[in-house]
Amino acid sequence: MGKKANPETMGFQTEVRQLLHLMIHSLYSNKEIFLRELISNASDAVDKLRFEALANPDLLTGDSELNIRVVLDKEAKTIAITDNGIGMSRDDLIENLGTIAKSGTADFLQQMTGDDKKDAQLIGQFGVGFYSSFIVADKVVVETRRADLEATDAVRWESDGQGEFTVEPIEREERGTTVTLHLKESEAEFSEALRLETLIRKYSDHIAFPVLLEDTTDDEKGSRTVNSATALWMRSRSEIDDDEYKEFYKYLSHDFVDPLIWSHNRVEGKREYTSLLYIPAQAPFDLWNREAPRGLKLYVQRVFIMDDAEQFLPLYLRFVKGVIDASDLPLNVSRELLQNNPQLAAMKTAMTRRILDMLAKLAGAESKEGREIYQKFWKEFGQVIKEGVVEDSQNTDKLMKLLRFTTTHSEGDRQDQSLSDYVGRAAPEQDKIYYLLADNHATAKSSPHLEQLTKNGIEVLLLADRIDPWMVDHLSEFEGKSFQDVGRGQLPLPEGDGAVTQETMNEEYKPLLKKVQKKLKDRIATVNVSQRLIDSPACVVTAEQDLTPQLRRMLEASGQQLPDSKPNFEINVEHPLVQRLATEKDDERFGQLSNILLDHALLAEGAQLENPAAYVQRMNSLLLELDAHGTK
Repeated sequence: MGKKANPETMGFQTEVRQLLHLMIHSLYSNKEIFLRELISNASDAVDKLRFEALANPDLLTGDSELNIRVVLDKEAKTIAITDNGIGMSRDDLIENLGTIAKSGTADFLQQMTGDDKKDAQLIGQFGVGFYSSFIVADKVVVETRRADLEATDAVRWESDGQGEFTVEPIEREERGTTVTLHLKESEAEFSEALRLETLIRKYSDHIAFPVLLEDTTDDEKGSRTVNSATALWMRSRSEIDDDEYKEFYKYLSHDFVDPLIWSHNRVEGKREYTSLLYIPAQAPFDLWNREAPRGLKLYVQRVFIMDDAEQFLPLYLRFVKGVIDASDLPLNVSRELLQNNPQLAAMKTAMTRRILDMLAKLAGAESKEGREIYQKFWKEFGQVIKEGVVEDSQNTDKLMKLLRFTTTHSEGDRQDQSLSDYVGRAAPEQDKIYYLLADNHATAKSSPHLEQLTKNGIEVLLLADRIDPWMVDHLSEFEGKSFQDVGRGQLPLPEGDGAVTQETMNEEYKPLLKKVQKKLKDRIATVNVSQRLIDSPACVVTAEQDLTPQLRRMLEASGQQLPDSKPNFEINVEHPLVQRLATEKDDERFGQLSNILLDHALLAEGAQLENPAAYVQRMNSLLLELDAHGTK
């Protein structure tokens, strides 16, 4: 006898209700993915049972033939997907089907735009799983029993997807889970056996367990295996076409968009393993959450071991999806054992280089189409590749060839110039790669630091990503040319462009510099005659040993206490404003003008003035004085 109890009604988590609403409206044009998602979940459950059975073989007692069954009842208008996998307890069921525990859920929901097409792609990145059932069903019933529990510990879950669900105890002899979809009147197409068979072959042919299809209205056919039931990554590359690779990626990642590229490779010899690695076409919503689950799906001798095995790739390649199947790792391997396994470092090194080589091939494509594909990759993942420059010194040379930049030679703000492009355009006598750090592209493009370089036709990298200040500290040279920050220290120009030394120029204007230094002593470290400027009256320059303003602002924003630092101040003695300053006899007005020049130089760099009110008072005083003299 089964347990007799009234069903307990519960409410979905707020995020679940939001996701259900978004999914039903945004994924309607891609509704057939519900079957892929449910079979994928069933496959995971069977995988987990097989893994747990390594330590507890009794879990397989009575039913050792692992499979997934799809049963169609055309008259009742239902589809039931049953697996004989690990199953769920009551607590598992409520946690898995009533809440979304995935980190970053709130951020994901905030990214929704109201544009169904864009939202569909975002939902694909997030992973819809079980909830995709409600795209085609107006009622879903789940019956499940965990493999290590008694038949009387089974449980039934039921919902119409509107906001609530019920849970009640039942009796279930077999372990595993059955998800029964009561199809909407408008979804009659999915009550056709041929339609379901086509979808299983399209989306789930690579599932490593038999997927059986049974049509209850066709007694002659009974149950039949629809998929090939062979792990795709174990097949020869020559046997797999591009569409199969793409569908396996979607199964693996729950993404709706085809991957950019992939690499399928078998290593034999001292270490034996097979890897199938994918580069997605778009960044996941939680790319910037460095604590989010990441990594490859790990198998040992085709036995599933764990999801998100992060030990096989460095953190900056966290966007890579894929499978690794190792022949010589122990079947009882755990995350802790992986950390200490001597084979791991070699496998991680090999797969990291394989991915970088795959990207290098894409980056080096000669065709316009190839370049556009890499540009698309860079737009999505360029900043995490820059993390690699900071974190992976072993592969610096490979990573530098992947970098793309906006430069003073770029059209608009496209980051499509490589370091090789830059070096190829540089004059033979130029031994530097010049770059400028700024808070955004507009500030960089209009920076006064570029004036002398632009006049001399020298290209400059414009760096405005948050990670750039850290990245450039790890770039020493490229093809024999060292990197030079044009906003730091003295600016060495190629031979012949800077014949007059800084000391000579300063000596010529020593009285003016001394007077400016006196008026600005609390705000600047020193003042020099500028060799950088042509059109602007003044600029601020970071001292050689100081933090860049961008890095300093980020560290201060994170709450770090930093020592006081003052910029160097440079003035353009050819500029009319500086020449006007040099002739000013009134000491107070000279001080006001000097401070205004510094204020404007700081603003041009994107800096915040420490005392905006004082700046406003100085400007008001100057404007009133101009008005009193009738000056326009």
